[in-house]
Amino acid sequence: MKRVPIKDFWIGEGEKLTIMCGPCVMESEEHTLRLAEQLKKIFDPFDLHFIFKASYDKANRTSVRSFRGPGIEKGLRILQRVQNEWGLPVVTDVHSPDEAKEAGAVVDCVQIPAFLCRQTDLIFAAAKTGAAVSVKKGQFMAPLDMKNVVEKIHSAGNQKVLLVERGVTFGYNNLVCDMRSIPMMQSLGVPVVFDATHAVQLPGGQGDSSGGDRQYIPVLAKAAIAAGANCIFLEAHPDPANAKSDAASVLDFKDLPKLVEQLLRLYEAVHGSQ
Repeated sequence: MKRVPIKDFWIGEGEKLTIMCGPCVMESEEHTLRLAEQLKKIFDPFDLHFIFKASYDKANRTSVRSFRGPGIEKGLRILQRVQNEWGLPVVTDVHSPDEAKEAGAVVDCVQIPAFLCRQTDLIFAAAKTGAAVSVKKGQFMAPLDMKNVVEKIHSAGNQKVLLVERGVTFGYNNLVCDMRSIPMMQSLGVPVVFDATHAVQLPGGQGDSSGGDRQYIPVLAKAAIAAGANCIFLEAHPDPANAKSDAASVLDFKDLPKLVEQLLRLYEAVHGSQ
């Protein structure tokens, strides 16, 4: 399996556990910077790598009335402040080739949303930025079908590929996670991330927004580590009930330390001391 460089560390076999964590969407500049500081303090005591995650635009919100974020110009400026003031690598979503080019010049890792994982022009644009490219497997795709996505990124001259498992559509307003997808996608020669928060979503389950089963985030995260995942993706918020996006499926900050301790013990058992 190839290792993927992010700032001053690597994700992949033989490396420490990496956690991508942050709010689903940037609610304001001050709020995002405060959360980055809080998360850095939470993760610093642990022997792992931390990447701050936040979206400047939630372009696939269920309802036209839902909050989307500050937009790309202000959002990238906020992420630059997170990098500069807290020394953290950052990851964010992109939704078009132009966004990929602009964001890829700033962030350490460009993320392709699951619904867009087959958009060739977007994938090429993200790959050509030279940033690491993290692609969420579509809810409609089999794990080994992601081989074509990996080949697209490699063909654009970028070897820094991460694939993300986040569940597959299973009946109405529900997802299911097949942990076999983790070793399947690793067999493509890339590290695999498990998105433990979007995996518990109930898409469109509240009519004009997605529901979620927050209580199952730790269960799925631990199962993913046991299955060999190299990185865990967690959206978190200090006040989930009042989060402006995905309130039902973000983890409370106060629950992070206990979960991280458990994940690290499992990671060492699976991968050995790094």
